[in-house]
Amino acid sequence: MQSLSLFFESWDLFWQPTLAGALAGATLGFLGVYVVARRMVFLSAALSQIAGLGVALAFWLRVATGIALSPLLGASAATLAGIFGVMSDKSPNGARRDSVLGVLFLLGSAGTLAVGTRIVEEVQDIQSLLFGSAVAILQTEFWILVSVLLTVTLLHLWWGRGFIAVSVDQEDSRVRGIRLKLVDAVLLGTIALSIGVSTRVLGALPTFAFSILPAFAALHLAPNIPRAMFIAAGIGAASGFFGYLLAFAWELPVGASQTLIAALFVFLVQAGSVRLGRK
Repeated sequence: MQSLSLFFESWDLFWQPTLAGALAGATLGFLGVYVVARRMVFLSAALSQIAGLGVALAFWLRVATGIALSPLLGASAATLAGIFGVMSDKSPNGARRDSVLGVLFLLGSAGTLAVGTRIVEEVQDIQSLLFGSAVAILQTEFWILVSVLLTVTLLHLWWGRGFIAVSVDQEDSRVRGIRLKLVDAVLLGTIALSIGVSTRVLGALPTFAFSILPAFAALHLAPNIPRAMFIAAGIGAASGFFGYLLAFAWELPVGASQTLIAALFVFLVQAGSVRLGRK
């Protein structure tokens, strides 16, 4: 076990990945309330995998053709294309949506592994991408992540009532004159973009965990969706920060540690609910 004092003594080395995890956890936890409340949990899994494929293709393009495409751009483009595919489902009540998400998940998973065999020199990045095992991030990617997630958060604070209305009761939103398709497209687009950049910087595993587990815990604690969002943001931030700390202390993969911390919050909330129910 590493000394935690050593971690804080070396804060200059660790502050960017630690804060990146905390910020991504907070933003994805906040957005994850929409995902969980709308029963679209598989959406996060599919988008994080398709983002991984976008990153792998960006690496492959550079190796095969010399064209330098930013992996962040590849991840963002892939997730936005994926969410467009989900929204293009015209079947009644989105009956084929689960099938579309299944295709995206499998395409992303298999495609990332397949492309990874063609970019041997980037194999470490592919492993980090899938499991979130990177202990450091590029400074430029850190600031892009910060910029994107803060912009998304500010937009959600501004359009929050519309997003909640569309997610809770679409019929009522239509009666109130809310432009349903536009608001829904912006909501899903911001979720896709956040998942895309987070997958590139943190990895698919912690990104999926942050977008589901904090929200699941928060919705058990909060009396309404707005309060659940802020609780989920707090749980996500704590999971990102303490998950990195746990990884340092016990020499564990960062993504796995962050996922386990988020799962611990869910366990504690569930255990507390059972105990209160018995009383």
